[in-house]
Amino acid sequence: MDVAAVSLGLIQGVTEFLPVSSSGHLALFKAIAGYGEMTLSFDLVLHIATLMAVFLYFLNDIVLILFEWCYGFFNANARRWTGWRVGWAVIAGVAVTGPVGILLSPFAEEASVNMLWLGVNFLVTGALLLSSKFITEGNDGARMRNAWFIGLAQGVAVFPGVSRSGSTIWAGLALGLSRDEAFRFSFILSIPAIIGASLFEARKLGGIAEFMNSLPDGWLYAAIAAFVSGFLSLVILRRLITGAKWWVFSLYCVALGCVVVIYSMMGT
Repeated sequence: MDVAAVSLGLIQGVTEFLPVSSSGHLALFKAIAGYGEMTLSFDLVLHIATLMAVFLYFLNDIVLILFEWCYGFFNANARRWTGWRVGWAVIAGVAVTGPVGILLSPFAEEASVNMLWLGVNFLVTGALLLSSKFITEGNDGARMRNAWFIGLAQGVAVFPGVSRSGSTIWAGLALGLSRDEAFRFSFILSIPAIIGASLFEARKLGGIAEFMNSLPDGWLYAAIAAFVSGFLSLVILRRLITGAKWWVFSLYCVALGCVVVIYSMMGT
């Protein structure tokens, strides 16, 4: 078993959903541990593993939303159901996320190898999480008129160090969504975004044989670690958000950001 690969799987699973930025932590781990560049195939495997965790955790919500959204095309009364509203909100959010993410992707790649950028982005995430402590909880739901802003937050989170879950949940709360609705919509919105990004990156790969040969030793254990730790992270995060305690992650992000900034300025 490749310990480094499994470690990357655990980091991916834990930090993908907790509001601390998985891409930022993976970049730090590779830089500090000297793991080297993660192969595209391995990166895709880890993202698929955490995506499966989202599917399992939100399976009932996903099935209900899909049913109500599809049924809304045939029944006018169904257009008053939650699934119809959330379905269109997801489409609106992804329509913004895609172009923004593609536009910022080249800059995000440069930031992933720049420790100063990483540190500053962790500080930005910390500031967002801390400010959420002062946002009064609303009772609105995700809908097309507010989903674009959440989609924008998701697109900007392509930068390593900027938490996707933290940014989108913060945006939802700022727009007046309830804590549980902001949590749910954040991760349901992530599903098409992750699938789209994975397909976009997969174009660079060759056939199945080349894909499998480029995977490191221990990739299966790493994927299992990412799936299990990702699912547990969702359980923990939901409890913290509904209990209005998720802002405590800001302390970690600010502390980590300061350390990384100082580390980069020392030139080590």
